[in-house]
Amino acid sequence: MRPINVVRRIIPCMDVDANVVVKGVNFEGLRVIGDPVALASRYEDEGADELFLLDITATVQGRSTFLKTVREVASAVSIPLGVGGGIRSISDADAAFKAGADKVSINTAAVKDPSLVSRLAREYGSQSVVVAIDVKRVNESWRVFIMGGKKETMLDAVDWARMVEELGAGELLVTSIDTDGTKAGYDYELYRRLSETVNIPIIASGGAGEPRHFLEVLKYADAALAASVFHMGVINIMKLKAYLNEAGIKVRLY
Repeated sequence: MRPINVVRRIIPCMDVDANVVVKGVNFEGLRVIGDPVALASRYEDEGADELFLLDITATVQGRSTFLKTVREVASAVSIPLGVGGGIRSISDADAAFKAGADKVSINTAAVKDPSLVSRLAREYGSQSVVVAIDVKRVNESWRVFIMGGKKETMLDAVDWARMVEELGAGELLVTSIDTDGTKAGYDYELYRRLSETVNIPIIASGGAGEPRHFLEVLKYADAALAASVFHMGVINIMKLKAYLNEAGIKVRLY
């Protein structure tokens, strides 16, 4: 369990394809949600601590990340912005930072070349380097998947988390493919295991459906990321933070 006196963060995530925000279930069945700039501005007004912008087709399509969208969103908000998808090199990361990103997130590229984690950390500082890990339960363990959740690796997620921490990652963004978009709750056991294994911050992703889910996962994670419940207005961030504060979870109240 993570220390209760550490401030927890609430992070809306915008999955972007062709410069529009999309969302699916279990990484499948994507549907258009709306304009990333309008959503980002709304989330800042509601009290989001930071935002993540993920280009979900860049890696699969073998192209660089969506810099036009990054620039537009970064210009519209003042809270920290994390950017991922299609970042495979120092030059890709540099372009994202110059477009306005405060952090970059790497996933498939880190698995294919773990030294990229160390090189990014040396160049920009660990605080700017997030390793994203997409996870699915396979038998009694959690397996790492890459290429937008489409390709299984032989990596155990907990072991991989430990390794990238040693390589210099400053934060982990861990998404359960099993719970993604289901609104049935986060994979709490996964985050409990990770919290016992690594010392760097953990962002939990996948499965948020109601305020209670955030409360439960923030016992083990340093931040909770969600998409559809915020996009659809099911949960208001300001009201969520008030609920968490009442329940004893330390959050920034604006």
